[in-house]
Amino acid sequence: MTPPGACKTPGVYILEKDDFPTSAAAVDTAVPAFIGYTEKADSQGKSLRNRPYRISSLAEYRECFGGAPLPRFEIRRKAADSAGRTVFSHLGEDYCLHRVSVGHLLYYSMCLFFANGGGPCYVVSVGDYREGVELQALEGGLAPLRQEGEPMLVAVPDAVLLNDQECAALQRAVLAFCGGHAPKRFAILDVPAEHENGFDPERDAIRNFRDAIGTEHLGHGAAYYPWLHTSAVESKDFGLHNIENAELLLTRVEEELGIPREQLDERQMRAMSRVFRTVVEDIVERLNLLPPSGAMAGIYAQVDCTEGVWKAPANVPVSMARIPAVMLSSQEQDGMSVSLDGKSINAIRFFDGVGTLVWGARTLDGNSLDWRYVNVRRTAIMLEESIRLACKAYVFEPNTASTWVTVRSMVSNFLIGIWKAGGLAGAVPSDAFSVRVGLGETMTPEDILEGTLRVSVLVALRWPAEFIEIALQQQMESS
Repeated sequence: MTPPGACKTPGVYILEKDDFPTSAAAVDTAVPAFIGYTEKADSQGKSLRNRPYRISSLAEYRECFGGAPLPRFEIRRKAADSAGRTVFSHLGEDYCLHRVSVGHLLYYSMCLFFANGGGPCYVVSVGDYREGVELQALEGGLAPLRQEGEPMLVAVPDAVLLNDQECAALQRAVLAFCGGHAPKRFAILDVPAEHENGFDPERDAIRNFRDAIGTEHLGHGAAYYPWLHTSAVESKDFGLHNIENAELLLTRVEEELGIPREQLDERQMRAMSRVFRTVVEDIVERLNLLPPSGAMAGIYAQVDCTEGVWKAPANVPVSMARIPAVMLSSQEQDGMSVSLDGKSINAIRFFDGVGTLVWGARTLDGNSLDWRYVNVRRTAIMLEESIRLACKAYVFEPNTASTWVTVRSMVSNFLIGIWKAGGLAGAVPSDAFSVRVGLGETMTPEDILEGTLRVSVLVALRWPAEFIEIALQQQMESS
């Protein structure tokens, strides 16, 4: 509106003034980005390939990105030294299933994500199921995310399908992306399984992962071990169409039941034939062995929404997980949480009467006193990004005392809200944080001449009670 002093016509003019400073809002920390291969990638005829696309449910995922991949197996004679599970015997020989199709894990990881409390997320489709899993394609899915400010988590479940060297290279790239660009993010990594069944008696997977992951940006990611036996895949979806040489299976079913195959359909075979059921069960068991990153992304989102990003995402049950592929003991976990190289790996463990729980909340930078814990690092990311975005409103404002007071007030009010919500430690606000800005306090005259406004924020973040020690001793009878 034209100020009254500039008006030429007599009358009454109203001029509204803003009395309150710009407020800072906490960025959403519960939104992950998934990168991987999908059945399709389009929305209303518009291609979504290599384009981050926001969805909020599994139904919406299926609409835009399709369903599960079609696994293909072949029945082969079992070699004497083969570890494959025998699905049936015929003419004195044992037979096992061998997978001949490329595996893709994103769809099933999305099932775990939504089952564990996940909500809105971004999906970057880098190819379809007809393509093999390639390092260049998956790594290329990171670049489009630079233009998206909302996702604060990154997961690439298909990374574990690469060979060991390529998987490590991709995971290092994900860590560099999360820690080296604005906005800063947090990576959820899987420890690749050493064997097809996830069994790892020598814990080679942990040692190999630590050797390959490097030393850069470790505070911006967390790794989880082992893989999970899940219930994401149901047996009703599989049958003869998944077997390349189904003729051999049908011959064995005929011999077992004494009924010609022409008189049987798959429903009857499933109900009557032990051989047919064994083959289907083997397919389902293999497909249900999944890396945990999808479930962990859901748990992060669930904890953030219900309790806050400052709550450690641990001591939480994993939905849709029957048991871990490796049953860890407390002694075995000791070497995972604390190691000489500092590369902590979080355990997922099974406890009698409780079920499968996430039993660790450390970043890969386990020796750091600053960024050892997942919730501490992620809370810091949330504070940094929230304050950074709020301060953009003061770019090109005069670098004077009035601006300093306004910025200090805005940041302080924001941190008081975080403290009241339980995100900062301290009995009173002055114990929880301090905000400094001004000439002689955070800036020199040269800073002002160069157009630099410096804000110093100190915060007391909440650390989890990872180790609880109870001292018990006896006292003399008093009565």
